[in-house]
Amino acid sequence: MFTSRARAAGVAAVLTVVTAACGAAPGTQQTTQASEGGVNAATATSAADFGGFDKLVEAAKKEGALHVIALPPDWANYGEIIQKFQAKYGIKIESETPDASSADEINAVKTRKGQDRAPDVLDLGQSFALSGAAEGLFAPYKVQTFDKIPEGQKEPTGLWVNDYGGYVSIGCDAKKIDNCPTSFKDLLKPEYKGKVALNGNPTKSGSAFAGVYAASIASGGSFDDIQPGIDFFKKLKEAGNYNPVETTPATIENGETPISIDWDYNNAAYAPQMADKGIDWKVNIPSDGKYFQMYAQAINKDAPHPAAARLWQEYLYSAEGQNLFLKGFARPVLLPAMTADGTVDKALAEKLPVVEGTPTFPTTAQVDAAKAKLASGWDAAISG
Repeated sequence: MFTSRARAAGVAAVLTVVTAACGAAPGTQQTTQASEGGVNAATATSAADFGGFDKLVEAAKKEGALHVIALPPDWANYGEIIQKFQAKYGIKIESETPDASSADEINAVKTRKGQDRAPDVLDLGQSFALSGAAEGLFAPYKVQTFDKIPEGQKEPTGLWVNDYGGYVSIGCDAKKIDNCPTSFKDLLKPEYKGKVALNGNPTKSGSAFAGVYAASIASGGSFDDIQPGIDFFKKLKEAGNYNPVETTPATIENGETPISIDWDYNNAAYAPQMADKGIDWKVNIPSDGKYFQMYAQAINKDAPHPAAARLWQEYLYSAEGQNLFLKGFARPVLLPAMTADGTVDKALAEKLPVVEGTPTFPTTAQVDAAKAKLASGWDAAISG
């Protein structure tokens, strides 16, 4: 569950600093200052530590900036989320390397420690959220809606908190593909030769990792056994159907990836984009391999803008922020609570791809085992 977000940038309000996520030249040394009243923003564990939410806003505005990486504007509606946060609070968001992976985010936290170019906040695949917390890289923080977030979707002290997620889906250009696949079994059919792509490499990409896990479930595997998923893609490669090109809006538009295994919120968001370009992009949740995953937010323990980092978290877990994720077809973690209290945008919720059943999640041990199995077996499975 490692995010790789090769996405086309196109939102003017996002300041994209084109630099490498790792091994960059040192920036300005950052020292954390206590806010007015003696509050150290870097150690604040809730808005109450600032003296209330308004004081948090005040401290964040004084910092005036927030540095993020790996947030593509067309991934889960991050472009609009960034725009709205900047407009609401007057805090400039510096968005660097939007197509970076979770591994890049973690490396940036480590290699840029003490620099003003270090990421303030992180949007991570689940395994990186778990490993980063274990390494002591994150700051504990509980947003005001923390108690409404379901158990199992957050670290008890707020070191990481799940935010939004989706199901593995199969996107298809219906104008190029006569019969769009609705299952993993379908993908092995000869008619899909050279057409089936993933959003990245599953040893680095969260969506691709999930695609292999879903393929495993469809092939008789389980959370305890991802090997059938690896074997499935080996068969797909041997059949000539596997396409190694990483899916982006550009590869869909130019016809390189007419079938893409990706999150339902990505595939669903492509549909209106592609319709304007004459492409009929259909989305199906595979009938034989339903797999759901959420992404997690975390605050860099050494964030150069610690108050702004905490305000960003508050915004993402507010009804406004959660509905903005929903607008991007992502399923926000507070959707059940917001449905109950009436704060959800019902029109947006009704646009989500329909999925029956209640999602289940692998344990940390299961994810670690799957990650190790992929690391040792993926390249061999699809090489040659």
